Amino acid sequence: MAIRSLAYIRVESPDLDAWRSFGTDIVGAMLVPGGDDEVLLRVDDRPWRIRIEKGETNRYICAGLEYPSEAEFKDGLAKLDAAGISYTEGSYAEAKARHVNGFVTCKDPSGNLLELVWGNIADGTPFISPQGISRFVTGEMGMGHVVLPATNFDATYAFYTELLGFGDSDEMRIHVPGGPEKGLGMKFLHASGPRHHTVAIAEFPAPSGLIHTMLEVATLDEVGLALDRALAAGTHLSSTLGKHTNDKMVSFYIRTPGGFDLEYGYGGMQTHDWSVVTPTTTIKEDLWGHKWDFGQ
Repeated sequence: MAIRSLAYIRVESPDLDAWRSFGTDIVGAMLVPGGDDEVLLRVDDRPWRIRIEKGETNRYICAGLEYPSEAEFKDGLAKLDAAGISYTEGSYAEAKARHVNGFVTCKDPSGNLLELVWGNIADGTPFISPQGISRFVTGEMGMGHVVLPATNFDATYAFYTELLGFGDSDEMRIHVPGGPEKGLGMKFLHASGPRHHTVAIAEFPAPSGLIHTMLEVATLDEVGLALDRALAAGTHLSSTLGKHTNDKMVSFYIRTPGGFDLEYGYGGMQTHDWSVVTPTTTIKEDLWGHKWDFGQ
């Protein structure tokens, strides 16, 4: 009855060309054919992982969270029903566009839109990065992770853990000038797959709708080369290169055309048996690096 991974994210933008350039020239994702009103970015054998849809504003729309089977999908919906959580079933055409077998849409208690999906549909053709990326680290761990704003923090945490089956990996308290003495909460939540966290929730707002999403590559050199491409393109660097304490990811952060950040990393922690893991509370966010500039 537990979510296994992040299947995809959807984004709205009035400037599809900016996303084409960002996705291919900097990220190294593969541009795949789509309609005139969308950009589809592929990073593995799935037909796409990031879908940018033509719209009036730059904003994050939603995340697709994947159940490993139809049976677990139905069990998950039964838990939503029992809790009185409303959802809307997607049509056959909508599911086909997402390359899943079925899905529903709902909102978490902080208003974040989710698409709960099942059905892992592969493209059947090789992934070829325009920047020579050997591979993005996906598979059973999914696309990566998302960090969502959660101003209704406790109820949102309960929603993901009690209804969607996420477990605790790590938590932090973020202290900001003028903020509460105990700091603002962050919870890092793992799905049933081995990625350290698939969803994190943070007790502060995000104007774009998303704090950041993460993509992981297979080598440290590919992180460095992507950082060089981002700097050469004049992309806003939200954080310098660094290594996180909790998931051991070596990464940097850049601002996407959607107004949220993309973490581009290597070497994230994997756990294949969560029953033997004790969740941590991290006091120092980074082992080294990650100097922040939220600017722009």
